[in-house]
Amino acid sequence: MSSKEFGEEKISKLLIKFSIPVIISMLVNELYNMVDTFFVGRVVGGDGIAAIIAVFPFQRIIVALSVMIAVGSMTSFSRHNGERDYKKAKEVLNTGFSMIFAVMIPLVLLVLIFKQNIIGIIGAGEAVEALASTYLGIIIFGVVFLGLTVYISHTMIALGNTKVSIVSTSLGAITNVILDYILVVGYDFGVAGAALATTVSQIVGFIYAFYKFQEMKKANGISFRFNINSKYIFPILLVGISSFVIEAEDGILMGNLSSLLTSAIGDEGLVILGIVSKVYMFLFIPIFGIAQAMQPIAAYNLGANKPRRLKKLMTRTIIFSFIASTALWILSLIFAPNMIKLFIEDERIIKDAAFAFRIMISAFPLLSVYYVSIFYFQAMGKAKTSLATAILRQLVIMLPISILLVKGLNLGSLGVWLAYPISDFLSSLAAFMLIRNEGIELNIQISSQKQNVEEMALITRE
Repeated sequence: MSSKEFGEEKISKLLIKFSIPVIISMLVNELYNMVDTFFVGRVVGGDGIAAIIAVFPFQRIIVALSVMIAVGSMTSFSRHNGERDYKKAKEVLNTGFSMIFAVMIPLVLLVLIFKQNIIGIIGAGEAVEALASTYLGIIIFGVVFLGLTVYISHTMIALGNTKVSIVSTSLGAITNVILDYILVVGYDFGVAGAALATTVSQIVGFIYAFYKFQEMKKANGISFRFNINSKYIFPILLVGISSFVIEAEDGILMGNLSSLLTSAIGDEGLVILGIVSKVYMFLFIPIFGIAQAMQPIAAYNLGANKPRRLKKLMTRTIIFSFIASTALWILSLIFAPNMIKLFIEDERIIKDAAFAFRIMISAFPLLSVYYVSIFYFQAMGKAKTSLATAILRQLVIMLPISILLVKGLNLGSLGVWLAYPISDFLSSLAAFMLIRNEGIELNIQISSQKQNVEEMALITRE
């Protein structure tokens, strides 16, 4: 199984080599997710955007489950690979693959049964609720294919192949754009057309990813079989839970913020949140891309017992993430109104959304430390630290602060936007302290390793 370069190649070169394809894939994926909002906003209008953002929390939770299994499996696989225990590495992959089916299929059935109850949680108006129900009822059929594509893409990255993720996502995105134009604009199918376009594009992405995996499996001596080995389930979930929280808490938070905004300013709040959240997601691409690229490298070097490379990897990942996110942050502050105009033509909403967006991102670059720490601790197998850090920003800090500012201090929609920078600062400060302690621990390991080498040299001379 080829991943030897993880332990030998220069750290900076490895990060660049693996992060660029991941960043491109994530960029395409966000464009993919944005396409529905763009076409629906232009053709259906504000109610259409509100319907999509009403469904977003549940979409995010579904994606979070597949990411949890994929990241947990990939990290465990890379660690066993670094230890040269190839039998366990293969068993982990098969267990993760089987878990995707075991989770996604029952989930589809549950969503179909309780669709109206799920949509009703947001508390939107009747028009928005009807559109949201239509959208959710169609896109749910694509989640099994999406989950499998996510899993295969992470497996290929762990094997050193980053192209599959990019191409499968790109094929899906291109298909989505074409079908959105045909179904939403050409045939005026509205949100139903957008949902159908998304589902078909997810199937197209899966077909390509599965085909490429079939080509590569013989060369690496691996294959996917439905075989759940119970001893790997808990380790996979334990490692992947932080990724689940990162993805799912977006959905939980969006559900809460949607309710707060509709209670403060009505369905217009959903429209603004829908637009700014789509633009906001783009800022995370360099941080998540670089941090995800770091994970298999870190897990491999942990298994190979190379603390010096781990420390350098941790430091370089934070530096690269901070530089990239700061550059994107500056551009976003300058061009906020221009980005929002892509989705809607109402000048009042454009003005309000640009104001909200600039407040939201005012402390954004600090999050490079926060998110890198989560991904790093996850790769190290420090599940408790990673999970505690992952829930800190949005669930522990932002959720209660947003409620306090909106309901307690009566700040209305402003309270929602202010909750972002406050949470970003506090959570990043906590993450910095954890990373600093990790650096101290790695220094101790490096010194101990050096001392052992010197002692062995003395024994050899004697």
